[in-house]
Amino acid sequence: MTHVPWCCKSEQRQIGGWPILAYTVRRLIILALSLLIAAMALFVLLRLLPGDPANALLGVGATDAQIAAARAQLGSDQPLATQFVQYLGNIARFDLGTSFVSRASVIGEIGNRMAVTVPLTLLGFLLALVIAIPLGIIAAVRAHTWYGWLISVVSQLGIAIPVFWLGILLVTAFSINLRWLPSGGFPLRGWQNLGEAATGMVLPVLTVALVMAASLLRYVRAATLDVLGSDFLRTARALGSGFAEALLRHGLRNGAVPVISILGIELASTFLGAVVVERVFSLPGLGSMLLLAIQQRDYPNLQGVLIVSTLLVLLIGFFADLLQRLIDPRLRDRARGAA
Repeated sequence: MTHVPWCCKSEQRQIGGWPILAYTVRRLIILALSLLIAAMALFVLLRLLPGDPANALLGVGATDAQIAAARAQLGSDQPLATQFVQYLGNIARFDLGTSFVSRASVIGEIGNRMAVTVPLTLLGFLLALVIAIPLGIIAAVRAHTWYGWLISVVSQLGIAIPVFWLGILLVTAFSINLRWLPSGGFPLRGWQNLGEAATGMVLPVLTVALVMAASLLRYVRAATLDVLGSDFLRTARALGSGFAEALLRHGLRNGAVPVISILGIELASTFLGAVVVERVFSLPGLGSMLLLAIQQRDYPNLQGVLIVSTLLVLLIGFFADLLQRLIDPRLRDRARGAA
């Protein structure tokens, strides 16, 4: 066996870290380009919508002179190229403008709404993991038993149920019939009134978690079945490890690799799907802000919610890719070999 000096080992570790750094830089560049393309698409699509932002700002009965003054105030009378450059500059400065209706800062309003949407998404995501991971493993390990089959059937039914219908069913069961929980709403003081806010979030979080867990459970079950039929698990069993020990030490990490990429997609889908859940439970989150902006033709609010939502979805995908590369040694070795 060839002896490698300590200094060479240190150099190998430093060189081995470069592919990860290079991959991170490359993904950051892709993230920035994706955000730029999304901003361009959003800019074009909003200007293709029927109606004039000046009319939305002034309302019915405005004169031509008032409309012209409003266009000059909004900058909509300038060439599209000039408007786009100003638009990108405002995004770079985190300046999303002022609402036409409330005259409030868009970024401030989004921050207030995120205090509802982000806890709803993250709590639903965590609860879905708590439900999906153990049940998915049980459904794979005990696939030939009646309860393993039942778990698979119930998860398949859960995927087919629309999220708004599940929310209505939970409201009917726990709010109308049992009267345990409120049917919707959120306190005006927000999370300062912690007890009322937490109680109001129970049913929305449970709705998000059940729908997401039904989908995740299928992926966890499929990944576990792949691990159960793998050579390395049989080798570990042949070397004397018990089934549970071999599954925990060798199976979970390998099975987690394909699931992580799905987790990023599911988390992004849950965040985007919060608009439906917030509508069902009358929560003042980003979803209700988006719908209200569409109804009122409040273009700054509409533009702000869409660009922030796009950025969050891209960030979720970015961190999911990095986590997958850190967990899977094959991806690191492939990058190291390419370097």
